[in-house]
Amino acid sequence: MLKALCSVFLFALIENVGCPQFVFCVIVPGPCDPEDLIDGIIFAANYLGSTQLLSDKTPSKNVRMMQAQEAVSRIKAPEGESQPMTEVDLFISTQRIKVLNADTQETMMDHPLRTISYIADIGNIVVLMARRRMPRSNSQDNVEASHPSQDGKRQYKMICHVFESEDAQLIAQSIGQAFSVAYQEFLRANGINPEDLSQKEYSDLLNTQDMYNDDLIHFSKSENCKDVYIEKQKGEILGVVIVESGWGSILPTVIIANMMHGGPAEKSGKLNIGDQIMSINGTSLVGLPLSTCQSIIKGLKNQARIKLNIVRCPPVTTVLIRRPDLRYQLGFSVQNGIICSLMRGGIAERGGVRVGHRIIEINGQSVVATPHEKIVHILSNAVGEIHMKTMPAAMYRLLTAQEQPVYI
Repeated sequence: MLKALCSVFLFALIENVGCPQFVFCVIVPGPCDPEDLIDGIIFAANYLGSTQLLSDKTPSKNVRMMQAQEAVSRIKAPEGESQPMTEVDLFISTQRIKVLNADTQETMMDHPLRTISYIADIGNIVVLMARRRMPRSNSQDNVEASHPSQDGKRQYKMICHVFESEDAQLIAQSIGQAFSVAYQEFLRANGINPEDLSQKEYSDLLNTQDMYNDDLIHFSKSENCKDVYIEKQKGEILGVVIVESGWGSILPTVIIANMMHGGPAEKSGKLNIGDQIMSINGTSLVGLPLSTCQSIIKGLKNQARIKLNIVRCPPVTTVLIRRPDLRYQLGFSVQNGIICSLMRGGIAERGGVRVGHRIIEINGQSVVATPHEKIVHILSNAVGEIHMKTMPAAMYRLLTAQEQPVYI
């Protein structure tokens, strides 16, 4: 089953005299040094396989995500069966994307950057999609490259490559940044000053905003940070459910999402839903995977007294994004109300947006029951100060009884 938290980075290109012309491109910071992208960077990944899909020339975002999921479902081995894979080096630059066999360094694939239609990261899976180039002649090859659909629209063959990597989201963001850097280089080479947003304008805006909204102030106040001691019987569980604070947090750790009625955590009266656990018995949880944090807490079962260092936080995170006008890309993507990707260093991260959080309100308006398309429309057209309330999606599902808590 594909994870619900996924993102799609879309790139609309027009080819003209061999040079990529961007229909829409806002230059934003990314995870890589631009000079490194010009030379090329390499990520380790496992190549799972490739497939070919028929697609309209300009499908909608929802259709593109469905295509990415279809590609994964075709390639992924059924549960219980081993997944064939090849260790590869994924080379990304402003010119091209190459896939090299990690052992032999032989080139397995080589796509010019301008031929990439979009890339999706779904959990630890990356789907790289390229539209097959159309021959100029009216030959049989041209017939094979495109087909009319039932409604008369021309359909094109999409080559879909599927990879697995712990850096799936970073790979997707790096390719997105490569397009922006390529655009800058193209303009510079042709002596053109872009009329749209410049890198300096974006940097100037970032310098006027407090990082992570007011998180720095909140975490620095001693009254919000405290040690608490929980007494319990040996063999008794602590009685909590923890979830991730979300990628983009100032100090990524785990949050108390639920407490067992009558359990040690609740009976102590010292913990609240929303509190972030920084350490347990002196062991820091900051930056650790959720599964590791859960294992640490489960290992406390035979202890009678536990020390937790927590930061008192409300269960709902307040986000403030300052966007002067529509030229400024928000820098995050949403799928069914859940924030599923975030551009490092952008105005959304500055404002406190966190991956894995569900959006509860936008500018005072509840969006809990709002369709995905309307949420995207609201965010796409919002300018000025954009106020949002969010909470971890896993916590939301627990609080709304969509999932049953599993206490540890």
